[in-house]
Amino acid sequence: MPTARKLPSGSWRCLAYSHSVSLYNDDGSPKLDSNGKPKKKRIYESFTSDDSTRAGKNEAEQAAAEFLLNKSSAASSRYENLTLREAIDKYIESLDALRSPTTVQGYRTIQENGFQDIMDIPLKKLTQQKLQVAVNNEAKRPAKRYKNSDKTISPKTLSNEYGLLTAVINAYYPKLKLDISLSKSDTPIKELIPPDQIYQAVKGTEIELPVLLAMWLSFSMSEIRGLTKSKSILNGNYLAIQEVVVNVDRKPKRKGQAKQDTRKRILKIPPYIKSLIDKTDPEIDEIVTLSGHAIYCRFVRLLKKNGLPAMTFHDLRHVNASVMALLRIPDKYAMERGGWKTDKVMKKIYTHTFSEVREAFDATIDNYFENIIQSSEEALITVEQKRPRDFLISAGGVEESISIGDSLEISYLTPSGPLEKYDGIFTFADPSYLYIDNIKYRINTIRSYKIIPFRA
Repeated sequence: MPTARKLPSGSWRCLAYSHSVSLYNDDGSPKLDSNGKPKKKRIYESFTSDDSTRAGKNEAEQAAAEFLLNKSSAASSRYENLTLREAIDKYIESLDALRSPTTVQGYRTIQENGFQDIMDIPLKKLTQQKLQVAVNNEAKRPAKRYKNSDKTISPKTLSNEYGLLTAVINAYYPKLKLDISLSKSDTPIKELIPPDQIYQAVKGTEIELPVLLAMWLSFSMSEIRGLTKSKSILNGNYLAIQEVVVNVDRKPKRKGQAKQDTRKRILKIPPYIKSLIDKTDPEIDEIVTLSGHAIYCRFVRLLKKNGLPAMTFHDLRHVNASVMALLRIPDKYAMERGGWKTDKVMKKIYTHTFSEVREAFDATIDNYFENIIQSSEEALITVEQKRPRDFLISAGGVEESISIGDSLEISYLTPSGPLEKYDGIFTFADPSYLYIDNIKYRINTIRSYKIIPFRA
């Protein structure tokens, strides 16, 4: 039984547990605890008595006990005439201090767009059957993002919408027990564009910097927009996620915190990215001044212009994760770089990461992307076919003849590390590739060569 406590005014107050509400991240997804279970906040009803004697204490405790005994029917009868839309209003008002502006905006978006066939029905008239029909209809609702398309809202969107409905109904009409079937969320298999092709598409454009921040350092759009020269750059060589910028009611809002503690991270600035930052207007503190919408639209246009398949800007973080998997970066270091927390993306970190080891893996990833950038430059050597078996190879103004069957040694850039050497029998060449022992090497990755004289 709840125990009343005396207030400074002399009155007695007794708190009785009413219900729990789910906690959500800024993107509308549920917050999870260390065990992967949804986090909840307990909500209490307050009962007071102005009688400062023990009789007042008993009065407050008795009222709380009666509430607990009848809370299900009491809550249901108190709010049963509210429509679902009105109940969402009340729910938002009761938690406005506990939710971020973007989360509240997400609730409003659901209220305005989701479950419109039951949104104005009183809670007391809702039934399991009506809710199941409403869920089925909502699953067929066209997605606004894809205009002139038959695409419907995603299972994740439906799950987030239903999550709000269940929280509201449990708070204001707990008499209605919910047991609704949702469509299962299939994990899409995405064909990601190779990093070198993405770089070629954005190289030299105004979105080269934000794209590389996402693809190379795994920064999200809100993190990129939150970067400033005054707060984010540490000791001239590191980038720290200190703030994020999100849109609330279509206006940018700067926040001093990311949606998860793990997203607050520091990464070393690769020299190439630092050179791009140094080229920005020194009078402007923001490292990237374009809006999120402008960056996304330009990104989509550049992909289309270069004949590349469509992908979202957020997919660049998936490209980064794929690169780290390709380079066999251990999960705990990859998670630290990317700011991931839950095992939906990667396994949870159970041990501390060590700075020296972390720096070594950072260097491996930097080498990978730096080689992509270097490989995009003009080739240092050229090969021209003169006759079926004879070729002319040149570098730095020096030309030499080479024939199929000659021995050749090259130094070339690898995707994941420094220069490597290989020697063997020259077998062919075309404008893009040079073949040694029938193994092809991209010409613009070759940094030097040596024709090895034949020895009897």
